[in-house]
Amino acid sequence: MTTPQDQDVAPLTLGHGLAELEAFLDSTCPHSKRAFGKLQPLLDLVGADNLTIRIRFVCQPWHLFSGIVTRAILAASATEGGKNTALKAMAGVYANRDDFEFEHHHSGPNMDRTPNQILRDISELAGTDLSEAWKLKSVDQALRWHTKYSRQNGVHVSPTFAVDRIVVPSMGSRQTIEEWREHLGV
Repeated sequence: MTTPQDQDVAPLTLGHGLAELEAFLDSTCPHSKRAFGKLQPLLDLVGADNLTIRIRFVCQPWHLFSGIVTRAILAASATEGGKNTALKAMAGVYANRDDFEFEHHHSGPNMDRTPNQILRDISELAGTDLSEAWKLKSVDQALRWHTKYSRQNGVHVSPTFAVDRIVVPSMGSRQTIEEWREHLGV
């Protein structure tokens, strides 16, 4: 049995096909929320044998809790439930986005929230206590990796999409999954 002290961060992937879609998402962005909601339907449309979807994080500084929320999601992926717990946490954050975002990016009731309160709330959404996983070196390394990987690929805003490791600026969250499929060629 794996304990939190030696648990790695599970990759957030869907499917296992040759074509690859990387979705660079901010954990509190409304446009990323829209894109996240289309990933599983896209996979269902094209088939898990034809596509691998990799969720990557790009924290945008105007979403002030983005780094904290992203770290909590990565911590969820380091728990026993792995990627499924992380995806559950992510879906929960998007469903309750107002609890993790400021009004006009600078004001509102979230001004008084602490990182511990946010972590407890995301733990509830994930269905598991994330306080120990939050402290893992592997979670810190994963957060740094996502940031570095996004920057190395010229990704600064979310959502951004890459098909087979090439950023496709014409893909957007407002497009249909059928339009996304055309970009993928599957």
